[in-house]
Amino acid sequence: MKYVPHKYQEQCMEFILSHPEAMVWLSCGLGKTSIGLTCLEALLFDYFVISKVLVICPIRVAYTWRDEIEQWDHIKHLRYVIATGTEKQRIKALTSDADIYIINRENVDWLVNKSGVPFIWNACVVDEVSSFKNSQSKRFKALMKCRPKFRRIIALTGTPSSNGLEDLYAEFKIMDYGKRLGRFIGQFRTAFFRPAVTKGAIVYKYAPLPGAEDEIYKKISDITISMEAKDYLDMPELIESNYNVSLSEEEMKRYDALKKDLVIELPEGDVTASNAAALAGKLTQLANGAIYSDDGAIIRIHNAKLDAMEDIIESLQGESMLLAYWYKHDLVRIKERLDKLGANYQQIGTDQSIKDWNAGKIQVGLIHSASCGHGINLQKGGSHIVFFGQIWSLELYQQTVARLWRQGQKSRTVVVQHIVTKGTIDERILKALSEKDMTQSALIAAVKAEFCGGEKK
Repeated sequence: MKYVPHKYQEQCMEFILSHPEAMVWLSCGLGKTSIGLTCLEALLFDYFVISKVLVICPIRVAYTWRDEIEQWDHIKHLRYVIATGTEKQRIKALTSDADIYIINRENVDWLVNKSGVPFIWNACVVDEVSSFKNSQSKRFKALMKCRPKFRRIIALTGTPSSNGLEDLYAEFKIMDYGKRLGRFIGQFRTAFFRPAVTKGAIVYKYAPLPGAEDEIYKKISDITISMEAKDYLDMPELIESNYNVSLSEEEMKRYDALKKDLVIELPEGDVTASNAAALAGKLTQLANGAIYSDDGAIIRIHNAKLDAMEDIIESLQGESMLLAYWYKHDLVRIKERLDKLGANYQQIGTDQSIKDWNAGKIQVGLIHSASCGHGINLQKGGSHIVFFGQIWSLELYQQTVARLWRQGQKSRTVVVQHIVTKGTIDERILKALSEKDMTQSALIAAVKAEFCGGEKK
């Protein structure tokens, strides 16, 4: 696919290429991965200033980097490896010949201090640098140990200080060794904070001094670019992207079994699909992670989409989002995960819930596309909407998106993300959606293509 960057993406790339230390604050869904990869390609093969790149990111985001490389024509030639899995698998990946080496943040300490792998990387991308905000963590200390090896470092995040200004200390020490905010956390706190909650000599919480925020931002501004949608995009602009997840080998076998035999054998019960339309529903449920058995019981298959949902919530760093679901078993599992995360959420539908959403009191608003697709104005409460599962009705899809993508949208940009299970009917649905053909015939054709393998993906 040909890559045609937006103007704000071009500006961001110019900044990264001209700054050996580049801190990029870019809103979720605005293409930070493609921006980073485009810059890496230029630094590798146009500027010739780097030769090996280490990308550090959340484990599930690693596959987003892979997908972006494979999607865009101008970076398809980049050789990459993903260093996850067993220790043997990680070592094999890290010792192979590639341009970009992708590793999850949990394994940084292992890589630096335990793996025994020669450190060959002279450039680093830290995706979601906010996960390095604790200067006492093993991952932070390991990254600081190898920091002198990097000629270039790019840090990417949406909101870098979700818990307050104190978060910025460690994130910027990774960039400049403490040049701007202080070499030690004590220096940083003394310069910009006062004790707010104490017990004797122990300080439990700090509060910023008057003017501290402006002074901190002034000190870091030369290596930081913040891409806020309201500053870079015309109103209204709709940005759509996919968050791809993958099934394990065993989970994919179950999916293929249902496609092939119209029946899936599970210890919890049997699920059958008697015709193409019914099969579409079964396949969509399975892609989402659970399925109804013939007696109506919920059979749980995988948590890939729940994990993706958690990643998206984390990347938004407290910003509100609408989460659109379709099946009741999805709602049950979504609520369970949100409860585990301690997230502030409500189902949107009542007058009070709509008021709470528009007042910014809800972090995650749960909506059903069939019941909230029409006549509800939600644009004042947020600008992010995530489709947990994909739906066939073009009308309901467009109307659901229109709850946020409308006049009065404060952020001037609406970001729509689809959580897509690769290799499943999710991809077929999105293809029909992009072609604006969500009729019953399109559904049947897509199912036949899945079932018979008669259409190339």
